[in-house]
Amino acid sequence: LICPSRFLRVRSRDRSPPEAVIVVSNSSPLITLARIGRLELPRQLFERVHLAEEVWREVVVQGAGRPAAQALQGADWIETHPATDAAEMLRLRGAHPLGAGELATVTLARTLRADLAIIDERAARRLAQAEGVAVMGCVGLLETGFRRGLVPDLGKCYQDLVAQGIRIDRQILNRSLASCGLPLI
Repeated sequence: LICPSRFLRVRSRDRSPPEAVIVVSNSSPLITLARIGRLELPRQLFERVHLAEEVWREVVVQGAGRPAAQALQGADWIETHPATDAAEMLRLRGAHPLGAGELATVTLARTLRADLAIIDERAARRLAQAEGVAVMGCVGLLETGFRRGLVPDLGKCYQDLVAQGIRIDRQILNRSLASCGLPLI
């Protein structure tokens, strides 16, 4: 298990600048957070989030008119990177049955030597971990936000995930709630 707090910006008492943390995200966590009104959480936790061009297209172009697309269009905390090389994408697709966004996210995380990749999809998480990239999903972000005082009602957020039809195992949600000393859903 990854300790989410090790990826958070930390300020010392002497007011020195926060430690730079490189965070890359896939599309589904951003879309999920937007659907429950928590898209600002990655910015609050990390200040800047890097996206592969493929992920930007999934969220903003293909998702035009949806909450995440509208919010990300003007987001100054998102840094978009050029699309993954076509030959590299073909090679990766041959070895891993994942979408372009997931593969581009893992590739970008590896290229930037990211401290963290925000990925929800299980197979993509495994690939990132095999590539030496630490991962966290929506549940980890929300729990971290709760522990930092940025998410006042974690149980309500998890209920919103369920109500929105987001596919997250209820056991994962309940383990998170139990670790925070909160009632289960």
